[in-house]
Amino acid sequence: MDKKLKETILNPIFKGNPISVLVLGICSSLAVTVELKGAFVMALSVTIVTGLSSLVCSLIRKSIPNRVRIIIQLVVVALMVILVDQVLKAYAYGIDKQLSVYIGLIITNCIVMGRIEAYALSNKPWPSLLDGLSNGIGYGMILIVVAFFRELLGSGTLFGFRVIPECFYAAGYMNNGLVILPPMALILLGCIIWIQRSIQKDLQEK
Repeated sequence: MDKKLKETILNPIFKGNPISVLVLGICSSLAVTVELKGAFVMALSVTIVTGLSSLVCSLIRKSIPNRVRIIIQLVVVALMVILVDQVLKAYAYGIDKQLSVYIGLIITNCIVMGRIEAYALSNKPWPSLLDGLSNGIGYGMILIVVAFFRELLGSGTLFGFRVIPECFYAAGYMNNGLVILPPMALILLGCIIWIQRSIQKDLQEK
């Protein structure tokens, strides 16, 4: 694997993470991270949509008139979102209902449109697919980390299964209801950004 392709794959996951570094896609990270199951499905959905949309737009990039490129991008992304939504309705209706409008709002997710505009329209299909998938994975990693702590501390469960023993509750332990409120997702996200920038000194503003 050449250096450029390796950077395309790894950069969005770590050094150029779309949420913790570029601070994109924040709204959904606050809305769907109450439970791990919902966060995982949202992460997978965004990864699939970002990857396939980048691939399709890269394939047709030379035939897209510049003045209507945004409209065509939106059509491609909307098609991918509809396909993902229909699959969820068919095979995971409960989760689809739980995520509600947030699956549909992937259409306006700035990560998806941003990668098409910044990368897919000027690169070949294979690197564009990898770039889209990597950005989706980077986005999904943050969602899952935030959801892990919110569900564990707020509900005492992970993926809906009880993980905190009953003896803890008998001894006086209580779930922290504040953790499942949206402001706590923002606080956890801030902690992730702080930790990452403490480790990666080059991300700190001079």
